[in-house]
Order: sequence, then structure tokens, then C-alpha cells
Amino acid sequence: MNTTLRRLANVVMVMFLALMVSTTWIQFFHADELNDDNRNVRKIWAQFGTDRGPIVVDGEAIAQSTPIDDQFGYQREYTDGRLYSPLTGYFSIVSGTSKIEDTENDFLSGSADALWMDRLRNTLTGRDPQGSSVELTIDAAAQRAAWDALGDQRGAVVAVEPSTGKILAMVSKPNYDPNDLATHDSKAANKAMEELASSDDRPLESRATATRYPPGSTFKLVTAAAALESGDYDESTSLDAPDRYTPPGTDRSIGNYGGTSCSSTGEMSLADALRISCNTAFAELGVDLGNEALYDQASAFGFNAPFEVPFETTPSAFPAPDDEGWADAFVAQAAIGQWNVAATPLQVAMTSAAIANDGELMAPYSVETVRDPELEVVEKTSPRKLEDSVSSETANQLTDMMVGVVEDGSGTSAQIPGVTVAGKTGTAQHGEGLPPHVWFTGFAPAEDPKVAVAVVVESGGSVGTSEATGGAVAAPIARAVIEAVLNG
Repeated sequence: MNTTLRRLANVVMVMFLALMVSTTWIQFFHADELNDDNRNVRKIWAQFGTDRGPIVVDGEAIAQSTPIDDQFGYQREYTDGRLYSPLTGYFSIVSGTSKIEDTENDFLSGSADALWMDRLRNTLTGRDPQGSSVELTIDAAAQRAAWDALGDQRGAVVAVEPSTGKILAMVSKPNYDPNDLATHDSKAANKAMEELASSDDRPLESRATATRYPPGSTFKLVTAAAALESGDYDESTSLDAPDRYTPPGTDRSIGNYGGTSCSSTGEMSLADALRISCNTAFAELGVDLGNEALYDQASAFGFNAPFEVPFETTPSAFPAPDDEGWADAFVAQAAIGQWNVAATPLQVAMTSAAIANDGELMAPYSVETVRDPELEVVEKTSPRKLEDSVSSETANQLTDMMVGVVEDGSGTSAQIPGVTVAGKTGTAQHGEGLPPHVWFTGFAPAEDPKVAVAVVVESGGSVGTSEATGGAVAAPIARAVIEAVLNG
């Protein structure tokens, strides 16, 4: 009998040991996987039952959790939800988190490692957990100006502070109201997400940071920069400027906007070619420089790599020199921002910002400060240089050329009395028979830049014809944003 009992006891001990090992293994090695599982009801209760920290712009909460009489106790609410949705993203019981709500989730929920003292204090005092506040770099006046100026048109606006990389405005239309996804009614939240995800308008996609457009003539800034950086050109260098240009190896020619002539002599300076946005001069210049020079210069401005603001953005694209299909005809198109060149409005804004900042490209960011529930600073973003996009001399020459664009060129609609504005217009073809996307990018004051901006309006915007231009449609929007920042 004793032998039988000992054997049974040994079996029971082995079973208990196996159970303890398996449980420990699951809890230790699979903890993150279990916590992230959408079926984890405890996680949902923990997240939505916490006083989540606010997202703040200019001292006012644009996202906050308010007490509510339901099973969770708190409801996430967004003030001016559509205005700020490209930044805040959403906090949803069925769809999870996005944008700032996602990247700053540990601070907003109060679970960040840096907040361990607050959690300990809450445990000792019995106080309910509370998240930290996340203060954005956004200028509320500039954000509103961008929103109002873009109106009902499809497109995006991005404004940044050149010397630091702070994002001052970020607007995208069409968009969505994150309050529709934050509801605790799971059926309503699911329906809202399904409608948004299936919409042809793509409202969940931030046109400011995720959508890539052909940059059109705004890319001539990159081509001009490559020319100046080569040492073989300056702003007074004479370029061929025929009425039409046919690249080597093809019989398809490139013309100027509206079939116009750039110069009665067939020649003009680099500065004048940028001022009036002469396609033929820049197409031939691109072929002379070559695809490798254009690729290197585009990459120096930030193309082909994502920005983190802190959420990751779609990288803008300029085809690598060793990609198949490169031919002079494509180099010519790429030099004027067509063919396979694609850029987000954020990228175009950062190109102008680098020029404005004496050639230095700063890392863009949208989170200024994180404060704990006692308003003590937990984390603060410091400006960080990504690279030297161009030399100081090149930046100065580009600035002078861009001032000419606004003073007496294609961008006169961006003029502001008493302020020297530097800019570049763009008109980008994106389909046979379709109205072009129109662009404006620039900065001001040119002698001491405080803001750089990029505007894209899809398919000609309210004009909606093949005659829409960046100067007529996009430049006035940029002007409104610049004025809002300078008057703040």
C-alpha cells in the first residue's frame, strides 16, 4: 500500500510541477502576446476603465477621457475631432489605436516605465490610475487657418518650424471624426469603421503623411539643388530653354505648361527657369546631371526613408539609380517631378524647411512634452538634425531664387505685405485627361524663416480644370497658414 501511495504521490507531484512550469512559461514568455490579444477582456477593461491622459494643443485638451456612467467609467472624447484626426488618431474599443493615441499609448495610459513612481504612489494611496498628458507642437491658429483655407477641397497642408522640425499644422481632407470610433457601443463603432475603411474617399488615410503624390514642379527645388551642389552651376548659369525638349533615345517630347514659350531666345538663367517653372530647361538639366545626382540629392532631403513624427510616415520615393527602366526620357520626367517620383506633403514641407534652415534638415516631430498627472515633465523632445541636405551657400542661392518665384514668378498669390516669402509652385499630372494636382511650398520670412509650408490640392481643387495651377489654387492656402504663424 505504501509503495502505491508513494507512486501516486510522485505522479501528483510531477503533474503539479508540469502545471507550474507551463503556467510560468505562458505568463513569462507569452505575456505580451496575451496582453495584445483582442479577446483579452481584462486588457479592454484596464484600458477603457482608466482615466487616460489628454492630448493637448496650446494648453487646451483636444482629446480627453471624461467620467461616464457605464461599465468602463470613462469615455474618450475629441474636441474638433476632424480638425486634429491626422495627428490624434483614434482610441477605439473595436479598432484599437492609431497615430498619437498609439505611439504615446504607454504615457497616455499611465503604463510607461518612466511613470513607475506614479503607479507606486497610486498603489500606496489607493488613488485610481491616471495617464499623462501629451502636449503637441501644433499651433492652433495655424491648424485652423489651414483647415479653413483648404475648405471643401481634397488635399493636405503641412507646416513646420525650419530651425527645430516642430510640426505647426497638419490637415488632411477628406477625413473622419474619431468620436465615431471611440463610442463604447461596439456595433456602432464597428459600423463606423467599416464605412470609413470601405469609402472611396479614403478618410482614414492621412494625405499629409501617408499619401504620395507626384510632386510636379516643386521637385525642381531638388533638381536645382543638385545642380548648385555639383559646383558646375550657379543661379545665373544659362540653360537651354526650348519650346519643346526631346530627351535622347526617345521621340516623345516635353513641353511647357499650357504650351507656352519660356524664352524668346531659347535660353534663360537657372534662377529665371525656376521663377517661371520652365519644364524644358529643367528636363534637360536633369538629363545633364544624371539620375544618380538626382537620387543622391533627393535622398539628402529625406526621400526614400520614413520620418517618425513620432508615428511612422510613408517614405517619399525617388527611384534608385540601379533600378531597371532608367533612361534619359525618364530622367527628364523625374527632374520635373513626374514619372515614378512620389512625395508626401510632409516631405515637400521638409525640403523647403531644409533650404530655409541654411541647408540643415531637422527631424520633424509633433510631441513637444509629456507631463505626469502632477504636471511634472516626464519627457521633452529635443530638436535633432538628420543631415546636411545642401551647403549654406546652396541654400542661400535657392532662397534667393524662391523669393523671385513669389515676387515676380508663378507664385505671386503667396505674397504677404511687409513679409518676404520664398516659394515654389507645382502642377503635377496624374492621369490622362484628369485635372492636375496642384502644389505650393515655401517659407517666410525669407531672411529669418519661422515657418515652412507645403500644400497639395487634388485634381485642381475647386477649379477642377486642366488650367488649375499651384499658384492660383495652393499658394493662397499657404499664405493663410504663414500669416497665422507670423501673427501668432
